[in-house]
Amino acid sequence: MSKGSNVAVPASAVRVELAWSSGPGVPDADASALLLTAAGKVRTDADFVFYNQPVHASGAVRREGKQAAGGRFTDVLTVDLARVEPGIDRVVVVASTDGGTFGQVPGLSIRVLDAAGGAEIARFDSTDATVETAFVLGELYRRQGAWKFRAVGQGYGSGLVGLATDFGITVDEPPAAATPAPQPAPAQQPYPPVPQPVPQPSPQPATPAQPYGTPTQPYAAPTQPYAAPTQPYGTPTQPYAGPAAPAPYPPPPAAPTGPPTMSGGAYPPPPSGGPVRLSKVTLTKESPSVSLTKQGGTSGAMRVNLNWQVRKQFKGWGSKLGRAVAMHGDLDLDLCALYELTDGRKGVVQALGNAFGALHQPPYVHLDGDDRTGAVDSGENLTINLDRKAELRRVLIFVTIYEGARSFADLHATVTLQPQHGAPVEFFLDECTVPSTVCALALITNTGSDLVVQREARYLVPQRGVSPQRTIDHAYGWGMNWTPGRK
Repeated sequence: MSKGSNVAVPASAVRVELAWSSGPGVPDADASALLLTAAGKVRTDADFVFYNQPVHASGAVRREGKQAAGGRFTDVLTVDLARVEPGIDRVVVVASTDGGTFGQVPGLSIRVLDAAGGAEIARFDSTDATVETAFVLGELYRRQGAWKFRAVGQGYGSGLVGLATDFGITVDEPPAAATPAPQPAPAQQPYPPVPQPVPQPSPQPATPAQPYGTPTQPYAAPTQPYAAPTQPYGTPTQPYAGPAAPAPYPPPPAAPTGPPTMSGGAYPPPPSGGPVRLSKVTLTKESPSVSLTKQGGTSGAMRVNLNWQVRKQFKGWGSKLGRAVAMHGDLDLDLCALYELTDGRKGVVQALGNAFGALHQPPYVHLDGDDRTGAVDSGENLTINLDRKAELRRVLIFVTIYEGARSFADLHATVTLQPQHGAPVEFFLDECTVPSTVCALALITNTGSDLVVQREARYLVPQRGVSPQRTIDHAYGWGMNWTPGRK
């Protein structure tokens, strides 16, 4: 599409993909959406969907998060047009940069796909960006009872703050003048072919010869007999002595469809009064930790999300392995957590043995589900009950390769910690240079006066015959006993 052109949207729900090419010196980018009335303004600050407010109260618009593949990053919004409220005339799709301008972002494009079948409805490539730090790339709008998409391509030099303020959002910091940056007409060039996803075989149930995993008796009372030998494998057969151990965990609830809260459903609707917080935190090697207390994110539910993709470029010792991984349709990464409570009890939360944990009772950490292929848009998610932070001493988030690959080399993953209140914390995993099957992601520590998130990004190589779980336990001094098991 050329700037200013429009096309009919025949689908009742669409997937909007903001995409750009990665590379040295390329700043991060984020997709957002503004739900506007006929007057061109939001009704309240709740009509702004972005990284700190990922779901609209109506459920019509969601920010699904980022993915990476083949040297391209993609940030995804889903829009259920049938659920857009009658008072909303337009859904404006916005891009903003973090740490640079769009002149430094190559290959910026937006695609609108049918959410049901994946067919491309529209594509607009932005080719003339310079000093802009925010862009209105396109908009879905109503016309005579039907929906259309228009390619806009209007840049702002005042960032997401200035753009949001221009549409009626109240933010927590004064914006620069929201003057649209001048935009020359883009050159009319034919679009390159849109790459199509490679079909993947349906995932098969995992049947490893001897996987490793969950506790034979998570939190079992001292008089309870050991579980049958066929039960999976994990935390200590005899947890720390001390206070009486609670009853075994109840069966885990079904995985929710949206970011969970204390009740397991979607986040509550954002407040209708401002201001909104546009800040977020990206952890790096140079700046690896952040205080959740200072960010205001120490209550409610905090979702920990892992999303991964197989790289397309393979170099060095892992080239043969990388090509094998790329052809695997059953690559299965497991998001897990070691926990230590303030009363000394320790354990693990993981998919092996359905040790999904619990949110309202110890350990106050819950695994939402098991993405067996990495194909689920939302990836794998853990939820931590920060309302019970006084009972948590430390939580180590880690990931293991259950099957389908022998190393994290040639995989790219994004880790996002999204407190229900406060700025999201994110970092990337793409620097593995060893044959690692277990990676420590982040360590959350309660210091008594603060709750600190430390980026670990620590790739470990288990010794022969030693499980990934035992390897991570030894590296961080958890001191538990582990026994074999399976999913």
